[in-house]
Amino acid sequence: MIETLKMLCALSGVSSHEDQVRDYIRQRVEPHADSVRVDALGNLIVFKRGTKAAGNRLMLCAHMDEVGLIVKSVTDEGYLKFGCVGGIDRRILLGKRVTVGEKAIPGVIGLKAIHLTTAEERKNVPKLTDLYIDIGAKNQDEALTQVELGDVCTFVSDAVEFGGGMLKAKAIDDRVGCAVMVKLLEEDLPMDCTFVFSVMEEVGARGAFGAAFGLTPETALVLEGTTSADTPALKPERQVCWPGQGPVLSWMDGGAIYDRELFELLRDLAEKNGLPWQMKHYLSGGTDGQAIQRTKAGVRVSGISAAVRYLHAPNSVCSISDAEQMLVLARLFIQAMAER
Repeated sequence: MIETLKMLCALSGVSSHEDQVRDYIRQRVEPHADSVRVDALGNLIVFKRGTKAAGNRLMLCAHMDEVGLIVKSVTDEGYLKFGCVGGIDRRILLGKRVTVGEKAIPGVIGLKAIHLTTAEERKNVPKLTDLYIDIGAKNQDEALTQVELGDVCTFVSDAVEFGGGMLKAKAIDDRVGCAVMVKLLEEDLPMDCTFVFSVMEEVGARGAFGAAFGLTPETALVLEGTTSADTPALKPERQVCWPGQGPVLSWMDGGAIYDRELFELLRDLAEKNGLPWQMKHYLSGGTDGQAIQRTKAGVRVSGISAAVRYLHAPNSVCSISDAEQMLVLARLFIQAMAER
C-alpha cells in the first residue's frame, strides 16, 4: 500500500494535466478489471465484477489531480510569472523547487532578497505578483525556447518515511485515495464496483460530476486526504483531525452533508473490527462528494479520509497506519454493501 502511495505521489498531475497519474494507474489496474475507459473530461473509469452482480450500485471515487502553478507571462529578464491552480497558501512558495511544462524544466520560486527589503515589507506576506520562477534563462527569448505560456508547474518533493510511522510527500491529497482504490482493484471483490479516478477536483470537483452523471450510481464512497490542522499554531477548537488516530469518517464538510446511514455503517464497521476512527472537530474543505451527491436525482454519499498535515503544500505529512486502515475500512464497506 505505502509503496504504491509513494509511487503515485512522485508523479506529476496538476489539475487538467493528470496524464502521468492516469497512465500509471491504468497500467496497474487494467489486468484486474473488466472494463477500463477514459471519459471526455479525462476521468479514468474502471469497472470490476465481483461475486455479486450489482451494476452501477456502488461507485468509489478518488481524485488524481494535485494543486500546482501555471505560467502566465515571461519577463524581459526571463523570469516566469505565474498563478495558482487550486488553493495554495502563497506563504509556502518562496524557495520551492518546481518543474515546468511537459519537458519538466527545473525551476525555483524566487523573490527579492531579504537584504533588499524594507522593515515594512518584511511585515507582510509577499503578493503572488511579487514572486517568479527562475529557470536560469538569460532573457525572455531564451526562456520561451524552453517553456510556453499556460505550462503547468509541479512541486518537486521526494516521498520519505520519517519519525514514528509518518510519510512526507507532495500530493498525498489525494494520491492516498487513489492508492487505496488501486489496491482494491487488485483484489477479488464481493460485488460489482465502479472505480472513478477523477480529474480537476482541486478546481471545483469538475471531473466527478461528469463521471457520476454518466454512471448514475446509487451509492458512492469518496476516498480522500483531508486537512488535519493539528499543529501548535491552532487552538484545540480550531483543530480538525489528527494523523495517527485512524481514518476520518465524513459526516459534513464545506460542500456536503453525508448520508447518515452510511456514516453509521462505516462507524460500526470500524468499531466492530477494532479499527480506530475519528471525525472532524472543525468543519473545513470539501470533496468530490459535493458534486456526486447533487448528480441527477441525487446520490447517497459517504467518505473516508486520511488526516494530512500541510495540505496543498510541496511537503505534506500523513500517518502510514491511517492510509493502511483506510484500505481495510473501504474493503469492509464493500463487503457490507454486498450483503445488503
